Amino acid sequence: MMGGTIPEPWLSLVGIGEDGVAGLSPAACRLIAGARCVVGGRRHLALAESLISGARLTWRTPIEATLPDILDERGRPVCVLATGDPFHYGIGTLLQQHVPAAEMLCLPQPSAFSLVAARLGWSLQDCACVSLHGRALNRIVPDLQEGRRVIALSWDGATPRHVADLLVARGFGASNLWVCEALGGPAERVRVARADAFDLPDVTDLNTIGLEVVATPEAHVLPATPGLPDDWFEHDGQLTKSSVRAVTLAALAPHPGEVLCDIGAGSGSVSIEWLLATPSTRAFAVEHQAERAARIRRNAEHWGVVDRLTIVHGPAPEALQNMPRADAVFVGGGLTREGLLDAGCAALRPRGRLVSNAVTIESQALLSRMFATRGGDLMTLSFARAEPVGGFHGLRPAMPVMQWRWVKP
Repeated sequence: MMGGTIPEPWLSLVGIGEDGVAGLSPAACRLIAGARCVVGGRRHLALAESLISGARLTWRTPIEATLPDILDERGRPVCVLATGDPFHYGIGTLLQQHVPAAEMLCLPQPSAFSLVAARLGWSLQDCACVSLHGRALNRIVPDLQEGRRVIALSWDGATPRHVADLLVARGFGASNLWVCEALGGPAERVRVARADAFDLPDVTDLNTIGLEVVATPEAHVLPATPGLPDDWFEHDGQLTKSSVRAVTLAALAPHPGEVLCDIGAGSGSVSIEWLLATPSTRAFAVEHQAERAARIRRNAEHWGVVDRLTIVHGPAPEALQNMPRADAVFVGGGLTREGLLDAGCAALRPRGRLVSNAVTIESQALLSRMFATRGGDLMTLSFARAEPVGGFHGLRPAMPVMQWRWVKP
């Protein structure tokens, strides 16, 4: 803040564990005791009861409904209580969108992830940390890798059994689940069971799962590279085939935090592999046919990326009008529609990448004209697969695919 006064912190975020006041630092105790208003869940407020002298405010549903009351107190001491680390899948991220960091003071406690790693003797930096709290259960699917250790925040006491059922259904039934309940408090309990023999009763709502993944040969384990087998997607034939898809994802070049617009998405395979490339990407899948749009959603749910995918049901280019600018655009269907490629180019941010594949003579001619007028890279992809020829085998070529890649100036 140049030439101005740096504001004093008025909003404190205090992490509190199951040991309550006993686990708080003197500084955290002073912030709670001196707050005009203390905000938290019922459990948090009960844990800090002996320190609270100001007003008590319990989070409403949805949690954003409480924000106006907090912001009305700007400049006066307010303390928000949170579980563990408020900035690790916590309330801190939401509050930071409304209150500058200079006006906040955060005193975290060990997170549930840290506590589970400490109890199980796992190196936290080598674990995948995910949240299933208020999120789709299949969110854990991309992390199901042989030998990987996963720590997952549960939604409620039923979550561990649901995770066990998911593991069994996907070929990971030999995996071990540690159910860690009320860590750090007097009711702490840690139990373990195999997914295919899960029998732990009376799991409390406050639990976190530790998972050590074991895959069977039948399990669909996601590779680190694109080009998943075609039969790993539900489709009606409208699918960018595996080999072409691998080259297409390389040309789209996903980076963390980027947004893809997939036009004529078909089965959604390109969008899904874009989202699997890195966990902070987002995608918009544009599909005119309702049945295919529904199929895209099912595929995205299956691979645990549906919460980062927006399905736009409607014709292109009309459906692109109200969408945010994209970092990458893939045109996979409806290529010859009037103005579609120009609309795709316009939808890009500067330095964004457009990739389009063409099989028919007419659509290849269109890509050739775009290359002649706009530049970029134009190439042909040719693949041949071994197939039986009598008692022998021969290489049967697939139809060649022309690919145009253009980077917006």
